[in-house]
Parts: sequence; C-alpha cells; structure tokens
Amino acid sequence: MIIAKRHVRALVDLTEQERFYFADAIQEVTRRYDNLFETSFPYSSGIHQAPLHGTDEEIENSYLHMHFYPPLLRSATVRKFLVGYELMAEPQRDITPEQAAARLRDCGGELYRKRLT
Repeated sequence: MIIAKRHVRALVDLTEQERFYFADAIQEVTRRYDNLFETSFPYSSGIHQAPLHGTDEEIENSYLHMHFYPPLLRSATVRKFLVGYELMAEPQRDITPEQAAARLRDCGGELYRKRLT
C-alpha cells in the first residue's frame, strides 16, 4: 500500500514533486514484487481517493492511497487469480501483512532480470 505522508484527498491534490514521488513509489513496489518472486508478472491495484459526490465530511475524511494485489503469493508456481471481493478479503493471504512488508523491504536493488540459457 502506498499512502501519502500528509493528508491528501485525491491525485489532483498532489504537488508536482509528490506526483513524481508517487510514480517512483509505484515503480519501486512493482520492482520489489518482481524481485521477490524472481519473475515479472501482472498485478491488480487500486487507487482510492475522495468521492466525486458526497458530504463535505466524507470528502474531507478521504485519504489517497493505493493498494497492490499481486496474484503470486509464495512463488511463481502458486498463482491466485482473484477479482472483486476476493481482492480485499484476507483468507487468500498465506502470510501476515507484516511478513509481506518485511519480504518486500528485503527485495530492493536492481530489477530481477530472467537469465536466458
């Protein structure tokens, strides 16, 4: 998940520099997923932001954030294809969020490149 350090309701509220950092964070998260599973793969993601219509309170209390839902869990051979409710449900996760975050932190550096033999 990517969350702004300050209260931002929507993408349009980001400064030019924050938009650059947001794009960089997306690239970094997807790179770490590729490194973790040692393969490039598609993923689902969702950007959550303030509603277009609602009360002032609903709009003010919204926080911009982005979720990532990788279809791979433990390895490239264990595939999960999920849509709708299943993306937000926890039963498909075989590790805790803390374990997942630790694994991603450990997968920095260069993008994994599949070796050609």
